[in-house]
Amino acid sequence: MEILKLFILNIIFNVIFTPIQFWMRNLPLASLDIILVLVTLIWALYAIFPYARWVTYVNIPYLLWVMFASVLQVSITWLNR
Repeated sequence: MEILKLFILNIIFNVIFTPIQFWMRNLPLASLDIILVLVTLIWALYAIFPYARWVTYVNIPYLLWVMFASVLQVSITWLNR
């Protein structure tokens, strides 16, 4: 049940990123949010790995994308300070 909560939390952070970034135009908050997406994803994949390795493996492209998006968002925030 805890693993499901982590994935749900990840989805929530992922969904609120777009309104924060593009509607509110709050770059620092968007950076914090994308870092939370990354942290919850890594935490969830770490937690699920002993039970269902395939879930971790199929989420590797998503993990790579979130890592890229995190670097991009933090860079944009840093350059626009």
